[in-house]
Amino acid sequence: MIRSDVLRDIAPIIRDHLVICNIGLPSQELHMIDDQPTNFYMLGTMGLASSIGLGVAMAQDKPVIAIDGDGSVLTNLGTLPTIANNVADNFILLIVDNGSYGSTGDQPTYAGKKTSLAAVASACGCENVVECAAEETGKTLQAALSSGKMTIIVCKCESGNIKLPVITKDPVVIRDRFMTAVKA
Repeated sequence: MIRSDVLRDIAPIIRDHLVICNIGLPSQELHMIDDQPTNFYMLGTMGLASSIGLGVAMAQDKPVIAIDGDGSVLTNLGTLPTIANNVADNFILLIVDNGSYGSTGDQPTYAGKKTSLAAVASACGCENVVECAAEETGKTLQAALSSGKMTIIVCKCESGNIKLPVITKDPVVIRDRFMTAVKA
């Protein structure tokens, strides 16, 4: 399974939750698969989906799922100790680890080599860290939502991209409809 397959599988699970989605192709894929006002698409800030997701979770009580990539987490490793030290039990970080920088041409990341993001998250103090195969992501995500505990999920999937158009929604529209969903 590639990232778009994982997103297609979890779309029904995340539909009723606040979702912060990683920059580039992941946001474009989620937008194409199941555009929802509860989805906040990152359009220009690599490495910040997890940080923004934690902030949204800390600011209100609804479950928040941040969908991030291994490349993005590697560009902002400071997010993992921040998450570990600011527990929000309504927050789930789903790291889709395809071992590549998917949005820029599938160049390999260190997570595709020796670095284990699950081990890094645990070493940073994150208490509920689960690594799963792509095919198990839906079940793992549902269990995390049911647990009511902050969880870091590292989903190991294959590298690869599908062809799709860019998101044409104005960033202000994306922000405003997401903020309305947060307040609802």
